[in-house]
Amino acid sequence: MMKNKKELIRMIKFTLFSASAGIIELGLFTILDSFTSFNYWVCYLPALIASILWNFTLNRNFTFKATNNVPIAMLKVGVFYLIFTPASTMFGNYLAESLHWNGILVTVINMLLNFVLEFLYDRFFVFKDSIDTKE
Repeated sequence: MMKNKKELIRMIKFTLFSASAGIIELGLFTILDSFTSFNYWVCYLPALIASILWNFTLNRNFTFKATNNVPIAMLKVGVFYLIFTPASTMFGNYLAESLHWNGILVTVINMLLNFVLEFLYDRFFVFKDSIDTKE
């Protein structure tokens, strides 16, 4: 019972920190998209990178309370984004530039995909053996 409660709290924290990272990502994307004539991907990539750094730092310290090696954990997260970033960028660019979907809608779709996939990846791979070692 206690383990389930801890996992629920962990999911809530991850959701709240991801929402704050989402605000950063969407805010930066919106600024770049609204005030420049850059293509979708040029607006998306810096916004994604800013949210990744923010989200990693908060979730490592407060959600997963992990004391594992920071460079190794960051490298593992980097591997996730080596796959996710090109896939989401090409997917988003296709929807925004070829199909003329709204760039903000496309970014929100990518953010939702990122949220679910990153939680699973962080929980069961990046921080698996070091969860709650910071307590």
